[in-house]
Amino acid sequence: MDSKEFKEAAISSIEEITNYYETIPTRRVVSSVSPGYLRTLLPQSAPQDPEPWSSIQSDIESKIMPGITHWQHPNFMAFFPASSSYPGMLGEMWSAALNGAAFNWICSPAVTELETIVLDWLAKSLGLPERYLSTGKTGGGGVIHGTASEAIVTVLVAARDKYLRESTAHLEGGGKEEEREDEMMRKRSRLVALASGATHSSAKKAALIAGVRFHPIPVGAETGWALTGRAVGDAIEELRARGLEPFFLAATMGTTDTCAVDDFGGICSAVRELAPGRAGEDGRAGMWVHVDAAYAGVSLMLPEVREMAPLEALLAGEKDEGCPVLSINTNMHKWGLVNFDCSTLWVMNRTHLTDYLTVMPAYLRNQYSDSGLVTDYRDWQIPLGRRFRSLKLWFVLRTYGIKGLQEHFRKGIRLGELFASLVTEEGGKGRDLFEIVTGPAFALTVFRVKGKDREERNRRTKEVYERVNAGGEIYITSTVLGGDFAIRVVASTPFVEEEHVRNAFAILVRTAEEVAKEEGGSG
Repeated sequence: MDSKEFKEAAISSIEEITNYYETIPTRRVVSSVSPGYLRTLLPQSAPQDPEPWSSIQSDIESKIMPGITHWQHPNFMAFFPASSSYPGMLGEMWSAALNGAAFNWICSPAVTELETIVLDWLAKSLGLPERYLSTGKTGGGGVIHGTASEAIVTVLVAARDKYLRESTAHLEGGGKEEEREDEMMRKRSRLVALASGATHSSAKKAALIAGVRFHPIPVGAETGWALTGRAVGDAIEELRARGLEPFFLAATMGTTDTCAVDDFGGICSAVRELAPGRAGEDGRAGMWVHVDAAYAGVSLMLPEVREMAPLEALLAGEKDEGCPVLSINTNMHKWGLVNFDCSTLWVMNRTHLTDYLTVMPAYLRNQYSDSGLVTDYRDWQIPLGRRFRSLKLWFVLRTYGIKGLQEHFRKGIRLGELFASLVTEEGGKGRDLFEIVTGPAFALTVFRVKGKDREERNRRTKEVYERVNAGGEIYITSTVLGGDFAIRVVASTPFVEEEHVRNAFAILVRTAEEVAKEEGGSG
């Protein structure tokens, strides 16, 4: 494909992509193909001779589209959104055009420097304290990872090695290197990473990868499914009584099941009291608190969200120098209109990453890296190579502006409140059929079908859930809270409007009425 052919193919592709976005509502939101469908449609091996682009492009609609679940569809109300936008797509295109591994500053200075700048922009727009900025006096800064799962693995590994080195600092020097190494290995078998039972599964997976124990702290309806400082304190004391060493805690802003916000003030107080941030002669060190705000974190752009009481400690200023929150992550590719993948991570002190993740073979050495005057983001992540992801974030921030993004988040919140109001409306069908379990919170409502007891509620709710998804008009997901099966509806995809929310509610009502009629009662 030469430049002329590329231009023609690109124009044709853009026209088809634009048409796809303009006609998404006419498509079935969930794919209806059976496993292995594509193997029956494609040849058994790659073609020996070149094929024209027109043939390749035509196969997108005939062979690929049947197997696509349309995440940009206004009736996609499952999981959390994986939002997209035209400026985000243009950023992807330019990133592909300027293709490179970009692991060092010298590989392409603009790749590194733009990332540093736009992560500072974003941190300021979210109201994060100055300590998370690249210009902050604690030496913080941000980096773009692929996903929140990648971010939490990175910080957990760094937290593990930081704890091991600090808790054995009293053995440093004096010919005790071998003794210190043995002590590190002994301690490593006793390390425990903590999180609430509602924390995303990526925290447990990160612990598995890092080779440490994982301890989920139970949460329940009495705290709104949020983790409290008291629960954290009790867990730390219990684990230490068993001879274990808690070193890491994942707290959450916007849990996957319910969008609960953990009690950051109570958590920070408990950690400061029981695990002060300094190494001691007793062989202990401070705990690393990481905030997983993968979905809801972007809504910190809204002043009304930043005023929520549980967020006060997280957004505390520099006066809170003992704050144990050493890292925070949010995904702009969920609610933030930046195409997947763009998971933003900030640390209070970049040396917490670089001290434990830097490996410097001869082929990576250069005068700029050796000078210490540049950032090499390869030392802030697990992989070596990295893409120019900051372009799409830069394009989105400039195209929409903070005000445009704020309106996007407020729209999702309004639509979530609309759905919840339909469920609880006095004299409405929703009030007779359903009951809210949690929410609305950050555009998410969790509800269940009414029944005379838990068994009937669970059976009816699950039946409604399965029938609605089988119908394919809307796509929703479920969860189980304290033994209760519940349905999640998230109204924050880029193209969802009030009409789609009302239509989704009507489908749920119709299905619940059918189930109740078949069982011989209204609930």
